[in-house]
Amino acid sequence: MFENFSHFLRVLVQGVPATLIATLGGIALCIVLSLTAGLGMLSRRRWVRIIARSYVEVWRGTSEVVQLFWIFFALPLLVGFELLPMWAGILVLGLNHGAYGGEIVRGAVQAVPREQHECAVALSFTRSQRMWRVILPQAVVEMIPPFNNLFIQLLKSTALLSLIFVHDITYQGRDVLEPRFTGQTALIYLLMLALYLVLAVLITAVMRALERRAAAGVGRHPVGPGESLGRGAGAI
Repeated sequence: MFENFSHFLRVLVQGVPATLIATLGGIALCIVLSLTAGLGMLSRRRWVRIIARSYVEVWRGTSEVVQLFWIFFALPLLVGFELLPMWAGILVLGLNHGAYGGEIVRGAVQAVPREQHECAVALSFTRSQRMWRVILPQAVVEMIPPFNNLFIQLLKSTALLSLIFVHDITYQGRDVLEPRFTGQTALIYLLMLALYLVLAVLITAVMRALERRAAAGVGRHPVGPGESLGRGAGAI
């Protein structure tokens, strides 16, 4: 069973760069859209709230596979412009997970104690200053754990890009190795799982470091695994 182990691993690793590019690109777009949608849903302007809420509900409530096929296969027929597979994948990953992230941002901002808003008003901060200097720094601490889960989910969703011919880990295993080594499918997929697990652990390590840094930045004690960043733990 393990006679081709090194060959399988070498072929699968060739898909890691594409998986990383899709993941990092999707995360970057997801962060921008999450902040835009989350803050948009809290806007005083009704039309902004409607647009933000519509984006969240549409992209969160429809199939990610259909979204991918629509942007890569159907959209070019309508506009006459075709995105490269990687760019189409990053766009769908960012749009889809950004919709979930928008709710994370909205919930975290609303979770900041009301007293913090009142203190900022007492200091004569403008609405923009209250948001960026007082509310968001505290909200970010609450956002990071759910964003860690969201980014891992985004990583796993990159496997869908193999459906539009992106040569990621899944493509290398399913389309390159499996047809040639049908008797060793279990080993191929076991190695694929291991590679995704390693990448997920790396994301978690980075997010935990950011969580500790964000907590320290607002005067909270850095926490270890298993501990909680409860709002009462040294909140400003």
